[in-house]
Amino acid sequence: MTDTLAAVLAHKGSTVHSVAPGATVLEAVRKMNREHIGALMVCESSQMLGIFTERDVLCRVVDSDRDPASTRVYEVMTDQVVAVELSMTVEEAMAIITEKRCRHLPVLEDGDLRGLVSIGDLTRWASRNQEHHIEDLLNYITGKYPG
Repeated sequence: MTDTLAAVLAHKGSTVHSVAPGATVLEAVRKMNREHIGALMVCESSQMLGIFTERDVLCRVVDSDRDPASTRVYEVMTDQVVAVELSMTVEEAMAIITEKRCRHLPVLEDGDLRGLVSIGDLTRWASRNQEHHIEDLLNYITGKYPG
């Protein structure tokens, strides 16, 4: 699997949803629910400060009995973000997600944020490519070639 994250982002889109560090957790969660996503990049101007994820909500807000309406995102976000380069392969990104036990990877190009991929995005991509490979092998074995 030699496809790069550039190919994944070209297919899924490179929109990155973000939240200001001073927003409340409640505002951030409502945005995540509205967009049907599991993470928001925490940005000020164009600078990436961290990532705010569903896991942050569970571990640092709910489990700590914090009030989502008064807790600010910067207080509970993950500030040690694991980021990857646009040129990285899907396989390499999957290995990082497994090793670092994270679910979302910001994708950078020359230090600029170009997109965000999730474990779901990478799994779908790998699965889709395996289906194509199996189809090609079946066509080869049976003598059917795509027209």
